[in-house]
Amino acid sequence: MESSYGISFIKASKISSSSYDLRILKSKFELDFEKDRMMMELQSQGRSIDDIKSCLKKMPIDSHIIEAIKSAKSSGCDLKIVSDANQFFIEKILEHHDLVDCFSEIYTNPTSLDDNGNLRILPYHSDALPPHSCNLCPSNLCKGLVMDHLRASSSNDQIPRRFIYLGDGGGDFCPTLKLRECDFVMPRTNYPLWKKISDNPLLIKAEVKEWSSAEEQQRILLQLVSTITKEEDS
Repeated sequence: MESSYGISFIKASKISSSSYDLRILKSKFELDFEKDRMMMELQSQGRSIDDIKSCLKKMPIDSHIIEAIKSAKSSGCDLKIVSDANQFFIEKILEHHDLVDCFSEIYTNPTSLDDNGNLRILPYHSDALPPHSCNLCPSNLCKGLVMDHLRASSSNDQIPRRFIYLGDGGGDFCPTLKLRECDFVMPRTNYPLWKKISDNPLLIKAEVKEWSSAEEQQRILLQLVSTITKEEDS
């Protein structure tokens, strides 16, 4: 069994008020691929890598979500992150909450340091990968193509993998369309993914399990994990 999580599973809704510049960056971060330009602008104002790390450490993760991640991992789930954020942000947040080892793979926009020590953000679909033609996703990352890759990589498994996809953003709709009848999607109530599913119910094959709080998310996720585990063991 495999569970694939969008960044919404781990991101906070805001950043500490003491870091106004970073809060502005976060609010714009997922609009389009101006991520690298905004990061360079931020660093040109004197913000350092350490400043960014310090800010990321202040981003809380609800204790119910941390418990859900660890419980799902211990139950045998292969957890993955598919995100339109970036490698540096995700890894630092996971490191701070001791969650790095819970995820086997992270699919996101890669990062690197340039010759001046500045953090640079590259598109996931860069020179190393062919461009995509999906009109549901931004040019830098099609999560649906990532889902196709995950599905293909498990095609030889003796027991077909079942997916539980958690998300809240509009970019999570494309991979949701890739899910099968035996899979589950968990959209956050009243957020873009939930609204797109509500507007297009006939396009969705997976069973929909909506949630509105971290506690409800934990309860539903672990119930699904338990149910699928029992079905596969029977």
